[in-house]
Amino acid sequence: MSEKTKRIAFYGKGGIGKSTIASNLSAVLASEGRKVLHIGCDPKADSTRLLMGRRIPTVLEQQLEHQGTIRREDILFQSSCGVWCIEAGGPRAGRGCAGIGITTMADTLDCLGILKEDWDVILYDVLGDVVCGGFAMPMRKHFVDKVYIVTSPDFMSLYAANNIMRGVASFAYGGVRMGGLVLNHLKGVSEEEPVRRFSELTGAEICARLEESVQIKAADYRQELLQERYPKTPVCRVLEDLAADIIAGRSMDAVRPLSELEMDEFRQEISKIGVELWERL
Repeated sequence: MSEKTKRIAFYGKGGIGKSTIASNLSAVLASEGRKVLHIGCDPKADSTRLLMGRRIPTVLEQQLEHQGTIRREDILFQSSCGVWCIEAGGPRAGRGCAGIGITTMADTLDCLGILKEDWDVILYDVLGDVVCGGFAMPMRKHFVDKVYIVTSPDFMSLYAANNIMRGVASFAYGGVRMGGLVLNHLKGVSEEEPVRRFSELTGAEICARLEESVQIKAADYRQELLQERYPKTPVCRVLEDLAADIIAGRSMDAVRPLSELEMDEFRQEISKIGVELWERL
């Protein structure tokens, strides 16, 4: 792995649009001539479906099938847009620890030396918040240098973002830093207020704003990348700007996640100022 390799992770509450953003961002980075490795860290193994146009075999599945004789080509697949893809995988719902796929993947990639190859960008797409130690692995084992959190104006999304920031703070000694907040599902300027206030309280900057978009939904259902279906649209420009931010290597000073009490106070504050504004619209 080159010293210039950008190692980033995208975290966020389930259903927030994290995988859609991460996969489209990987495609943007690859379209600029960069060698990109996209690693899905979710038991559903669906992070790379937009890139590959299909489901690919997971590391966990291949390990079980090949009984320890796994090869690079068994788990690493190149998409038509040039992004190299890996899915960690995991057990079926209710059948075991969801984090086992990530820990198995980490051992496998280390054994095969894939992470040491000459990548320009390694992007991890990680499920949920950091309650499970397995999902914190990219930070805990210092596989990433920077974390981006996809969030929305909803309280539970910001609550999850705060938990993720606690993980970032815990592993900051290893060099992990916040890249910023990616605000998704924005339906109007007034909806930005809760996230703007959260950013102000924690020091986590909003680095990208994605408005609710028919194009995103349509491309997602068609399993198509935004660059392919809707080039030169506002949402593509946002992703291009975010890609430039990642390559520039900008990161922020240490963020300060809120305590449980402070999160309750934040919720009450927004309920007073934000809801009144929304009700007038």
